[in-house]
Amino acid sequence: MSWWSVLALCACAYALKYAGVVLAERTSPDGAARGSLELIVVPVIAALVVVQTLDGGDGEIVLSPRLPALIVAAVLIWRKAPIIVIVLAAGGTAAGWPHVT
Repeated sequence: MSWWSVLALCACAYALKYAGVVLAERTSPDGAARGSLELIVVPVIAALVVVQTLDGGDGEIVLSPRLPALIVAAVLIWRKAPIIVIVLAAGGTAAGWPHVT
């Protein structure tokens, strides 16, 4: 892959983000649609996190260091820890987990 293609992909990504911001300002969903969107966002993001954590790439479930890191992060979020503590603890767990097992 050449640098020109990387730069073109970056430009496309930023253009799509900018288009999203501009179009979001022009339209405003009504109350019922806004409530539905707010209910759908959290489960979709949670499902993406689970898939990215447990997916081995060939449709198999893999228990990688990401799973204990996710558990540590979830517990710290539940305990309302500062974000820097959550990030450092989860990163440290993921980095140290292969040395423990």
